[in-house]
Amino acid sequence: MFLLLTEASFALDFYYQNCSVPVSCGRQNISYPFYIPGRQESFCGYPGFQLSCHGDGEDAYPLLRLSGNNYTIHKIDYQRKSLLVSNSLLSGYLESTACNDDISSLHNLTLPNDQFELASNRADFFLLYNCNFSVVESFPKYKVGCFDQPTNKTRSNTSVLALPRDEYPKFGSHKCGGEVVVAHAGRGGENGELGLIQEVLSRGFELNWFAGDCNRCQDSGGRCGFNYTTYHFRCLCPRRTHSVRCRDDEGDKLGLKLGLGIGCPVLIAVCLFLLWHYKQKRAASNFLSRNISSQPHTNSDIEGGVTYFGVPVFTYTELEEATNHFDGEKELGDGGFGTVYYGKLKDGREVAVKRLYEHNYKRVEQFMNEIEILTRLRHQNLVSLYGCTSRRSRELLLVYEYIPNGTVADHLHGEQADTGALAWPIRMSIAIETASALSYLHASEIVHRDVKTTNILLDNNFCVKVADFGLSRLFPMDVTHVSTAPQGTPGYVDPEYHQCYQLTSKSDVYSFGVVLIELISSLPAVDISRHRHEINLANLAVSKIQKGLFNELVDQRLGFESDDEVRRMVIAVAELAFQCLQLDNDMRPTMCEVLEALKTIESGNDLADNLKPAFDNAGMKTNILPPPSPDCDEIGLLKKKRLLSSPISVTQKWPSTRSTTPNASA
Repeated sequence: MFLLLTEASFALDFYYQNCSVPVSCGRQNISYPFYIPGRQESFCGYPGFQLSCHGDGEDAYPLLRLSGNNYTIHKIDYQRKSLLVSNSLLSGYLESTACNDDISSLHNLTLPNDQFELASNRADFFLLYNCNFSVVESFPKYKVGCFDQPTNKTRSNTSVLALPRDEYPKFGSHKCGGEVVVAHAGRGGENGELGLIQEVLSRGFELNWFAGDCNRCQDSGGRCGFNYTTYHFRCLCPRRTHSVRCRDDEGDKLGLKLGLGIGCPVLIAVCLFLLWHYKQKRAASNFLSRNISSQPHTNSDIEGGVTYFGVPVFTYTELEEATNHFDGEKELGDGGFGTVYYGKLKDGREVAVKRLYEHNYKRVEQFMNEIEILTRLRHQNLVSLYGCTSRRSRELLLVYEYIPNGTVADHLHGEQADTGALAWPIRMSIAIETASALSYLHASEIVHRDVKTTNILLDNNFCVKVADFGLSRLFPMDVTHVSTAPQGTPGYVDPEYHQCYQLTSKSDVYSFGVVLIELISSLPAVDISRHRHEINLANLAVSKIQKGLFNELVDQRLGFESDDEVRRMVIAVAELAFQCLQLDNDMRPTMCEVLEALKTIESGNDLADNLKPAFDNAGMKTNILPPPSPDCDEIGLLKKKRLLSSPISVTQKWPSTRSTTPNASA
């Protein structure tokens, strides 16, 4: 019996075991965030980092697919999170001795959002192919690869010129059949030395990648992975998966099991005595910690029976009993900062108990942040905080009102979606109530930072309760933005926030735009089973809306084709979402303006002069939003400093005090 118990105690977690050993491809080790389907499980990698292995043995090499071309990976630097890559098609052409290679399928490199970026030390060549023979003959120093002299001297199908950026304006593109921009690492060959140009192009260029932070997980003995159900980074640990890192108590649990396995009653007795002594000491001396320096504190902040920031303080034991010792059967969800359990207090109240993953300085700060924010807010569409434990408690716990009907994500494309589609009036109401909650937050100087359908809860009447303020940040009135490392959920993160590290209320507006698209399409924000250009729902929606292909975006169960009123509102909401999804945050409306627009769409007043169709200078359809109501007092976080425009967005800006909203062309 002891042997069986010991053997069971050593059983490794399935996910941990599958991702423990890197797979090799030639001389390269392939591990998180990369994975090779068929040789590694997808949960061992990160979405968008799928590789293939070409060749056999030590001569094999990994390939990364980008923009319709394969890129050979020469080196993976996991510490610097960088790749040295070269375009496989171009490399093959440069190395070929035959003159029959066609490089017309070479494409410009377009990098996926939030995954890769070109290293700052790179430069570009303009590659011109199928060039007129007279051009090649006149500028031989820029010729690369094989050269086949045609008999008619009008066009050579294999001739390629590589021009430095400053030389490109001297050549007319009409003299060649095609052109493409090719990156290379550093400078070299700009003066037209044939050997140097080919060497530089063959050497490739460097890409930096962005995926979940793996260092803390690895430092704690875990393996990095990804949960495709919750769409969150996961740390795969020997006993179970965790959010960020393996918890310290895993070693304690293993030690306890070993003690039981070898049948050491003395050790068990000592452990029980130490546990009893610890509980006695904690019960006698566990005070609430002093508040942050700007908040008053008293000597009466004892755990249990008092209030903190105006909410009751519960004991750990009380909440442990309410959740049946945090029974896995009572788990409601698993977020980025903690697991949420269903519980029932002794007074009969049903509650949701959030159990933060770690009790360290960062988590205490997160804990304090959420309490401070929630206790100062009163809005019918924000989840209510019932209480918390002391920050010196054994674990950090937050107690919320229990919302019984799941999340919007559940009803749109989750477990409850099969029971029937949400009717359009309910979806419209969800949009308005969520916008009302976010507008209230912004007016209260708070940016949510993690707006998504899994954080929008529904009660039995399908009324909205916006939840999860773990990422929220207080936003003083006298600043234009806050510089902070990007956080949030893939598919919802504001691209400008990710690039510029500048948080504004318009970051929430972008995320809400994705929520609006989910409401009209019933599609998830990210789905790797879709075409690679449509994995990100925001990209898919912008493309369809720009082309007027609403029928390819909208969930047909809503009556889009059969009900003219539904069709009118859905199109208006889609166009509003399009404005929220502008890459330049100056182009987006404020949440207050979004709220007013949604109310106008629901009322039908947009059929009159309040929402007239219009056209910009490029002939793109646009809309004129109704003017905001006089009591629309959202904070203007961008009013003092204007950020640079995105190069692919329109040049007009969204003025927060006006109602005209231009569309964008991508």
